[in-house]
Amino acid sequence: MITVEEAILAVKNTCKPLHKSESLHLKNAVGSILSVDVFSPIYMPPFRQSAMDGYALSLHDSNNYILIDEVKAGDSHQPILKKGDAIRIFTGAPVPETANAVIMQERVSLNDKRISIEGLVKEKDNIRPLGEQVKKGEIALKKNTKLSPAAVGYLYSLGITNVSVFKKPSIALITTGNELIEPGQSLGPGKIYESNSGMIQSALEKLGVHNIQVYKIKDNYTTTLETLKKAINTNDLVIITGGISVGDYDFVGRALHELQVDEIFYKVKQKPGKPLFFGKKEDSLIFALPGNPAAALSCFYVYVYTALQIIENNPSISLPRISAKSQTTFSKKGDRSQFLKAIYYQGNVTILEGQSSAMLQTFALSNALVYLPSNHSEIKLNEEVEVILLPF
Repeated sequence: MITVEEAILAVKNTCKPLHKSESLHLKNAVGSILSVDVFSPIYMPPFRQSAMDGYALSLHDSNNYILIDEVKAGDSHQPILKKGDAIRIFTGAPVPETANAVIMQERVSLNDKRISIEGLVKEKDNIRPLGEQVKKGEIALKKNTKLSPAAVGYLYSLGITNVSVFKKPSIALITTGNELIEPGQSLGPGKIYESNSGMIQSALEKLGVHNIQVYKIKDNYTTTLETLKKAINTNDLVIITGGISVGDYDFVGRALHELQVDEIFYKVKQKPGKPLFFGKKEDSLIFALPGNPAAALSCFYVYVYTALQIIENNPSISLPRISAKSQTTFSKKGDRSQFLKAIYYQGNVTILEGQSSAMLQTFALSNALVYLPSNHSEIKLNEEVEVILLPF
């Protein structure tokens, strides 16, 4: 059994970027990573642009100007200004080449066709120059940039609609268990509603991964073997929940062994999620998570999340870890590291009641996990603790 730190390092050392690219429309590309540099096809702004509502001036030695015209956003005409001329202009409108400054309207007094200005105005004041953001042919965004909504908007502003990004991995999500039935069905004796597939699929889709095949199988060795074989042969990443312990009807480990999956590690000195498996076969990665929902989700955020970021060429490969003051006390039994469901707010963190690996109610209220290392047995009030911020 290895430590949490050893397990995380093993994931980082084993996973490799996919290096597969695809072209996506920008509306579908948020969260993706650029696989090539993006060059600007235009100057941005594409013309000298007014930074505010006011008056464009052809400067001279007086504070008085003659108002000759008006240019608003979207206009294409270019009035010709002589020294001492001014035009009314609006934010985003093109500044005529014969104007050399813009003054805000709050500093102007209007009298019929004449204006008087207050204060000093310098050349180029309040004029956004041609190509101020980026020039035509320059790199607009570099390879390996993660496309945020702002980045998508920026590329749209350059007239770009499609980008080349690193392809998201294809994922098989497998749940196991005779006791599991679909929500909506009548709950018979000994049965529970299956929640892991919907939970993990939601977490994946929140991260922008949508190429997901879901398999739900009973505790049958032949079915488990055939499903795992198909999933491993056709997907970049296989995530299994349940069936990885050592009970008489836990068939996942036996099937992975028969399929000659290379075991990177099995069992981690942690709570929840001790029976965690990570392996590899050729180019496919396999995680077998515990069946208990809270344990499965904790393992997803600590290990599977890291693997996904590496696969997708994301430079930020782990969830943010920060220090916060604990607003509660906690004592643990045993010497395993522990991930505690908690609520983080403005530098403080509150560890919640109900830390069982089978309980999702507490997880539903959490936005963080407090990490208690194996060599620490308790958390005192106001003690600084390590907090993992969850991505929602």
